[in-house]
Amino acid sequence: MATKSAFAQSAQVEHPKFGFGSVLSCTEEYIVIKFDDHGEKKFVLSIVLPNLKKSDRTPPVEKRRAARKKAVPAAS
Repeated sequence: MATKSAFAQSAQVEHPKFGFGSVLSCTEEYIVIKFDDHGEKKFVLSIVLPNLKKSDRTPPVEKRRAARKKAVPAAS
């Protein structure tokens, strides 16, 4: 019997301690959330579920690191 997970992937949530985040994965046992200011956290779903609130915010744009240019050796 398949059950629907509590939160869909990429759903926006709010946690009282860690703030806003995006759901990376959710199973019947665990949920993995990438928080804006605290990185990825894995929780036991039954324990954290009462503390999570769905959020209607738009997800933040992922910041990409600027590619570094390789140093060219100086001609002697």
